[in-house]
Amino acid sequence: MTTGTRQERGVGVIEAPRGTLIHHYRVDENDLVIRANLIVSTTHNNQAMNTAVREVAKQYLDGVEITEGLLNHIEIAIRAFDPCLSCATHALGQMPLEVAIVGADGTVIDAATRDHRGLTRELP
Repeated sequence: MTTGTRQERGVGVIEAPRGTLIHHYRVDENDLVIRANLIVSTTHNNQAMNTAVREVAKQYLDGVEITEGLLNHIEIAIRAFDPCLSCATHALGQMPLEVAIVGADGTVIDAATRDHRGLTRELP
């Protein structure tokens, strides 16, 4: 049995292993959820991950070809900010990735994907 004054809105904030997690819910007169707003850690970490990947590209990308080494460095940069993405089922070098080098004019110079089967080159 629940006691207390009935509320139509509720907010919860917790510091989780991946970072701050915020839940905001609103219910109707029948206590059915009519609005749910979740701000998860990945959202908070997104800018930092983007910056880290950009720095990896500046240091390891030759501008012509996507290499396995580049993908490994990108993977490490992402996992540094979102440990949930480094779940034990994904060994280093096996995280699914899609990377493309796009020229200033929008043309794809090189593209590659990597999943559990390995690196696949996708020629433009």
